[in-house]
Amino acid sequence: MAQQIALGVEAVSGCNAVIRCVPDISPDYEQTQPSIPADGPPYASMEDLKNCDGLILGSPSYFGNMAAPLKYFLDQTSQVWLSGALIGKPAGVFTATSSLHGGQESLLISMMIPLMHHGMIISGIPYSEKALQQTTSGGTPYGASHVSGKEGQQLTVEENEICKALGRQIAELSIKLK
Repeated sequence: MAQQIALGVEAVSGCNAVIRCVPDISPDYEQTQPSIPADGPPYASMEDLKNCDGLILGSPSYFGNMAAPLKYFLDQTSQVWLSGALIGKPAGVFTATSSLHGGQESLLISMMIPLMHHGMIISGIPYSEKALQQTTSGGTPYGASHVSGKEGQQLTVEENEICKALGRQIAELSIKLK
């Protein structure tokens, strides 16, 4: 999903997407990963947050809540909050669940809460996006979503379009607000 959202961001002239991830944590909330991942995107840093023009967060859903590693990362952003670095910047959210009623909308809303505390301007996906009207799986006006099923299904055509629409929405808002 992040790659499809990045395609939407980069479809907007002058915008570049930067994909990051957060390290896993153990049940006692200590970081368990090395400081640099062996493969995949680099880990997000506080500097990434301070330097972004817009932010799109994603997480799988666990009982309608964001994954513990993302929550742990966000809980450490107090210094960014104190600096006001994210005030007035646009933000959006996305998720994937294994079942159709896996808590997508509650998760999307819960990810918005820390972003609102940071003073970010939250945007979803407008209903003018035709794929929202056509999807029979994932996708909400609150943010992009995917129903992976137990077999890890690929994104549907509509889910792909909704992801790209979210990327374009945040990128266009970034330009307007900058």
